[in-house]
Amino acid sequence: MIRTTATPARWRAYAVGCVAALGIAASAVPAAAAPAADGNDRYTAEEIHTFLEDFYGEHGPGDFARKYGISPQLKEKVADNPEFDVLLCAQNIPASIDIGPVTTAQSARVGWATVSTYWNGGSGKADFTAYVDLDATRPIQLLDVDCGSGS
Repeated sequence: MIRTTATPARWRAYAVGCVAALGIAASAVPAAAAPAADGNDRYTAEEIHTFLEDFYGEHGPGDFARKYGISPQLKEKVADNPEFDVLLCAQNIPASIDIGPVTTAQSARVGWATVSTYWNGGSGKADFTAYVDLDATRPIQLLDVDCGSGS
């Protein structure tokens, strides 16, 4: 004989509460933890742009970005130039920073954008190029910075 009983209302409320809590927790996972959207294990131009905006912020990269957001080769380049901020192509902190459109070279597995730094309350401007690895099987990182001849 199979015995059937109605589920008490308090258990239904508990179950609904747990499901709601799991939904909130799942929506709190950062977008960076999501896989790359292009389906080829490559970061998209939009993801690179978001990374560069987060990396550079308004006045330059913070300590966390400088430690974890750059490739080992770029860390060496930074260490070899203690008098110059390689990541900003400057010696001082800019008033503000803008990230231009991102270009991706799928065959080279690299993306890049022009980073514009503004100085003297916005009256001075300097541009450099930031390069990011497209390989989405690894955490996104800044590969290199080209200060160019005009910076």
